[in-house]
Amino acid sequence: MEFVIVDIETTGGNPGQGGITEIAALAFDGGNIIDRFHTLINPERYIPNFITGLTGIDQNMVAEAPTFGEIAQELYDFLENRVFVAHNVNFDYSFIKEAFKTRGLEFNQPKLCTVRLSRKVFPGFKSYGLGRICEQLSIKIENRHRAFGDAEATTVLFDKIYRTKPEVIFETLKKNNGETFLPPNISKEKYLQIPEKTGIYYFHDQKGQVIYVGKAINIRSRFKSHFSGNSQEKLKLKSEIHDISWELTGSEFLAYLLEALEIKRIWPKFNRALKYKSSNWGLFQYEDNNGYIRFQVSKSTGLLKPVYEFDNHSEAWKFITEQTQSFQLCPKLTGIQKTPSHCYDHMVNKCLGACCGKESVTDYNLRVNDFLESINNQSGAILIKEKGISPEESCALYFENGVFKAYGFFDTSYFFSHEGEVLEALTKVKHLPETKYILRSFIPKISPRNIIPI
Repeated sequence: MEFVIVDIETTGGNPGQGGITEIAALAFDGGNIIDRFHTLINPERYIPNFITGLTGIDQNMVAEAPTFGEIAQELYDFLENRVFVAHNVNFDYSFIKEAFKTRGLEFNQPKLCTVRLSRKVFPGFKSYGLGRICEQLSIKIENRHRAFGDAEATTVLFDKIYRTKPEVIFETLKKNNGETFLPPNISKEKYLQIPEKTGIYYFHDQKGQVIYVGKAINIRSRFKSHFSGNSQEKLKLKSEIHDISWELTGSEFLAYLLEALEIKRIWPKFNRALKYKSSNWGLFQYEDNNGYIRFQVSKSTGLLKPVYEFDNHSEAWKFITEQTQSFQLCPKLTGIQKTPSHCYDHMVNKCLGACCGKESVTDYNLRVNDFLESINNQSGAILIKEKGISPEESCALYFENGVFKAYGFFDTSYFFSHEGEVLEALTKVKHLPETKYILRSFIPKISPRNIIPI
């Protein structure tokens, strides 16, 4: 078994936003360092001054360095088939995994953390930070806070752990390799085939029958969460699942819609049945004596037609609260705040003053009409553009009177210029009234330019 001890320097602490500025990786066979990889990396973004103060790496040092994309394949080959080891391993691993992902490479290697291993093998120290643990074990660090210096020190530390209690390393690997949570009939190889992408997934029993349908932004992560815990339902599902299949959607919105359709079509034994709902609450619109358009959440009586319908009061309250913020409406005029004079938001400069006459009727009602237009977009027929499975494509979702009717995937540049052809090419789906509730929850998050009235 070979290990690779890794250390990186970055522009910040968030893998999705920060960039790698230096990486060092030392291949270790349990006795000796057998290979090395080390380079500065141009992060293609600004390096904050405090990072330069900590690491000594500035913009000039990385100006001529390769980008991650230029060394990605070489690094991937170096790390592959080796156990990934680092001090606070999740930091280094998550940055490298994210960087590989943006270059189309899926990185999934077993990992070990020398912080956790040190706590088990050398208990009783006050601190297990790299500097302190090395000081207490008389390990010399050359070039602290630089990737190669820290990686060398971590390698010496790992070697001490390996020589002192190798069984701790192998027990930890066994615990971390996924076998402890995996259902008995799902292999590690099958688990690693599950994509870390958005879509719907199916659990199958021994005969291939679908026993559960779900949706997820990250299907693999969601799969694992199904079997974390020891509830009776999870244990029963764990014993019955023999296979998993999936369908990628790219769009979380489409995943929600297809999940609802598939549950209704298949009625899997481990899914709770979808239930039709009745709309008992509504958002009602009226104009006050000064001409401002106001709103009120109330029970539907059938005497007045509401602007929008809801299943319960909390759903209605959540909706008008979110829309008040999104369209910068006055919370007093939307019925959220019951105050004798101006609203509380005006006191902290969040409301523009419609509640006390400081904002004109014309200006305020313009925003109200934008809000009402966003609601009207949910009636009639609309085509919604969502992200596709790949960066080059878009997903088209077609609704009639709020109910999902069809969908399809198209080249992004083709979408808006061939609207008629897109509509003709869509895959039709079975009528399911519950999909209007999914549309209702997602449409406030969608840019108006991606909603096309038909």
